[in-house]
Amino acid sequence: MSENLHAIENEKVLFRSENTVEVKFCIPSASDFFNGHFPEYKLLPAVAQFECVTRFSKKYFGTLRYVPRIHRIKFSAPIRPDTTVQLKLELNKEKSTVSY
Repeated sequence: MSENLHAIENEKVLFRSENTVEVKFCIPSASDFFNGHFPEYKLLPAVAQFECVTRFSKKYFGTLRYVPRIHRIKFSAPIRPDTTVQLKLELNKEKSTVSY
């Protein structure tokens, strides 16, 4: 298995509380997330962005990676290779939801 498989680098927690985490990280251009997706203008696909949301949600809140339903999904800006990303996740335990 490639060491760049779904690679995320330089992860840094900017803020953390019981129900909130804000993380800064970079997805390197060598990550397989970018393979074959718009080869002439590489962008991080929405499915890879969602992978980041579920990965960090599991890591910091202990949630499952299985998502039975998506209420609303919106990505506001394209993510290019080697871009620093800042992601804020908020856990609502009562509703069993994570917003980002």
